Amino acid sequence: MAKQQKGESTRITKQGDWVTYRPDIKVLDCTIRDGGLMNDHKFDDEFIKAVYRTCVEAGIDYMELGYKASKKIFAPSEFGTWKFCDEDDIRRIVGDNNTNLKLSVMADAERTDYHQDILPKKDSVIDLVRVATYIHQIPTALDMIKDAHDKGYETTLNLMAISTVQDRELNEALEVIAKSEVRVIYLVDSFGALYSEQIRDLTKKYLKYARAAGKEVGIHTHNNQQLAYANTIEALILGASWLDASLAGLGRGAGNCQLELLLGFLHNPKFHLRPVLMCIRDWIEPLRSQLRWGFDIPYMLTGLLNQHPRSAIKFMSGENWKDIVEFYDSLAEKE
Repeated sequence: MAKQQKGESTRITKQGDWVTYRPDIKVLDCTIRDGGLMNDHKFDDEFIKAVYRTCVEAGIDYMELGYKASKKIFAPSEFGTWKFCDEDDIRRIVGDNNTNLKLSVMADAERTDYHQDILPKKDSVIDLVRVATYIHQIPTALDMIKDAHDKGYETTLNLMAISTVQDRELNEALEVIAKSEVRVIYLVDSFGALYSEQIRDLTKKYLKYARAAGKEVGIHTHNNQQLAYANTIEALILGASWLDASLAGLGRGAGNCQLELLLGFLHNPKFHLRPVLMCIRDWIEPLRSQLRWGFDIPYMLTGLLNQHPRSAIKFMSGENWKDIVEFYDSLAEKE
């Protein structure tokens, strides 16, 4: 190793730093959308504005505001504004969004009235529509993608719970998805159950189908086994270019890849860490006493057993939430 000269930076660079300067990398902040799963999307306007300002100042590419959920299925009286993301509510926060930040919403297959609730792009400040689907809902999801694409939006398809999908079935699904109008196909570790070698194999598989069709691959991870950040980096290095993260990992249950960690890894001058840290200090951390998201052993156990974290979320909200042995026994009985 060459001797360091006076005045040189002491920062140790990673062997893989080159990946962080790829022009195709997009960072999407899902704090409001995924975090809303912890409080039925009942964030007040000042909180949303704070996250919006942070994303703008930090140079984030996309900010996801919430869902486009059906008001016939989900009663507005039971959920907050960001379960539905009506245009007037969004504009109350961002105006005409005269910034470089693009705005996103998520629409769940079979849970949104997309023909009427997703306006033509010319009438909306939204830029990106992300369709979330389980594998058995793909025909509906593809119709939603076509609808959004024809209305003028960028689109992603987020294929959920793939840790439960058989390889042949996944291959068939990716082949069909790659032929659609979608721009980005997302690898989603819904249960936080996947390990790095699985992420590696799956990313390569997604890239094979996506690149052949001129599409990109994204990664969305959960932190049940404290692997959200590591798995995101694994997919990034292999070629995934759309990266989901949230402020302090705020998200359902164990939470997501932490935005502050991801930006620190990227070392890309287009991103700025200080606004992110300020928002975490002033707005995100005060929520912990109310929402209590992030890694905990009950979430670890559902991840290990490749189960949906809903049982852990319910357990964590009960009075006996510290009895992790009791929770483990309840899961083991179902195996």
